Amino acid sequence: MDTHTTTTTSKAEIASPIQDVDDEVQHLLQILPKEEGWTSAPGMSLYFYQGFWCSANDLKPVISFQTHFQAFDSDVVVASFPKCGTTWLKALTFSTLYRSQFARDGIENPLLNFTPHQLVPFLEHDVYRNNPFPNLENVCVYKPRLFATHVPHASLPASVKDSKYQSQEPPLSLDEAFDKFYRGIYLAGPFFEHVLGYWKASQENPNKILFLKYEDLKQDISCQLKHLAMFLEVPFTEDEERQGVVEEIAKVCSFENLKELQVNKKGLSRVGVPHKDYFRKGKVGDWSNYLTPSMVERLDKLIHEKLDNSSLTFKLSSKTSMA
Repeated sequence: MDTHTTTTTSKAEIASPIQDVDDEVQHLLQILPKEEGWTSAPGMSLYFYQGFWCSANDLKPVISFQTHFQAFDSDVVVASFPKCGTTWLKALTFSTLYRSQFARDGIENPLLNFTPHQLVPFLEHDVYRNNPFPNLENVCVYKPRLFATHVPHASLPASVKDSKYQSQEPPLSLDEAFDKFYRGIYLAGPFFEHVLGYWKASQENPNKILFLKYEDLKQDISCQLKHLAMFLEVPFTEDEERQGVVEEIAKVCSFENLKELQVNKKGLSRVGVPHKDYFRKGKVGDWSNYLTPSMVERLDKLIHEKLDNSSLTFKLSSKTSMA
């Protein structure tokens, strides 16, 4: 006779997936290393989770994203470190990837009426913020699906890495903020580990991960757009190039144009940041107007320490490059 073990459990004893995540988050908040973030506003303490700093409010959606997101081979994910040209890259990718759909349907680029962040949602900040099981068909109007993330490469869900593609208090002083950055205590930081994770992955899988630098986009946007289109498998045709489609996308997505659009001048993002604050100056090397000589020296040493032997270099101004 077969032997089976049967357990009778009341409904109250069955933990839901949502409750499991809540319990895990509460446990992690008790044991993870903790530091104060760049603002003293409530809820902005940072916790060191899987090698990067994450706010308490972001921990649950990050875990939900990691646990439940199933990538399609056709998905495109814009991965970036915060405040490194994310808004611009979202606009460029959106306009390049879907340009034929706009032309076919006879509609103007939605960027004229919606912010890049509304059109390309963050997986951890937007999609999984309030629902661990969102209906992604309702999130992405266009196909293929296009998302964004600040999560480091090592902490992406396996389905992404294994797919074919892939009221506030006064802010910290510059000295305090620089020290936090230097020590890697920053949302999605440390910066260099974050960047190197994607750099190394792009070297190992160049057909799956395209590594773009803000400085290169600023220097030759047309060349970089053609490169992006090839990677997205929607290369510009000879007719499109003759008709100036590349230049038109660059113009529509330019820092100057996006900054002047009314949709980017008013209102708040989901996290309460004014849309206009996503557009500062957009100038390579402007950091030199704010950092002290001692900060520059410390940063120089840190860059060499972190990037030596990686083959990754950054052009920090019109005259200097750092590796």
